[in-house]
Amino acid sequence: MGIGISLQAPAGVDNYVDAIVDKARKAAAAGVRSAWFGQRFDYDAAALAATVGREVPGLHVGTSAIPVYGRHPLLVGAQAQTAQAATGGRFHLGLGLGAGPLVEATFGVRADRPIALLREFLTALRQYLDTGGSDHRGELITAVTPMPAALPGASPTPILVAAMGPQALRVTGELADGTLPLLAGPKVLAEHIVPPLERAAAGRPAPRVVAMINAAVTADVDATRERAAKQIAFLDQFPSYQRVLRLGGFTSGVELAAIGDERLVAAAIREHFDAGATEVVVSSAFAAAEDQERTWRLLGELGA
Repeated sequence: MGIGISLQAPAGVDNYVDAIVDKARKAAAAGVRSAWFGQRFDYDAAALAATVGREVPGLHVGTSAIPVYGRHPLLVGAQAQTAQAATGGRFHLGLGLGAGPLVEATFGVRADRPIALLREFLTALRQYLDTGGSDHRGELITAVTPMPAALPGASPTPILVAAMGPQALRVTGELADGTLPLLAGPKVLAEHIVPPLERAAAGRPAPRVVAMINAAVTADVDATRERAAKQIAFLDQFPSYQRVLRLGGFTSGVELAAIGDERLVAAAIREHFDAGATEVVVSSAFAAAEDQERTWRLLGELGA
């Protein structure tokens, strides 16, 4: 897929799904290859991706990322199969552990064994998606299908995990198809994400590294960076993001944002590919609407 976008609709729209579909059509017309949707509390990411993928032919769609806490692998697998059938094989399932403090405050569960949970979740989900059923009885998860569960029309679904720590990368390399790192710049990709992921995936197909970055083409750099700082600052408080920022020599996520002219944004994207990314997904939701479309045109040209 090459280069894609993380897509959000602006506040104040009459119908969020209609607004997202409209933006996806414009992005696809500009040459963007894929659109990705984070899981929020007001919409379901897999359902939104399936809707967009069906409404915009040719556009790949994915989730980035659905937290595994508060969900069951059989239900997530059924969502994925439905989205895959709806889009004709253009759906990519992105999962994540989520930030521990947020998970505990939101779902009322302790996030004290995240790696063990991730391993069991992926084991059951992989079996379900690959064979059309699951017979997993683990310490943390039971996932047993009492009848065949393969969905006609659903081709195999790629599984990606927003893994950036050593243990999560090991599990991802062994059981998933790749990772979705966020706020991990080129240095962190090249030194701390790609090598351990590839080692863990030895003997399996080469893992995908879908680098999620913040970038926008704009002439109003100062105002755009100020809006970006407000939006990205939410992530700065969580230990997992603090860790990757420190590894890259940064203290806040906005320092990694590529905001400026086409040459600057194109150079930032190339740096991520040079560091080992197999795909780059750009979020420019903080930019003005006309600058978002300007960014999409550049991404379409780069991905052509």
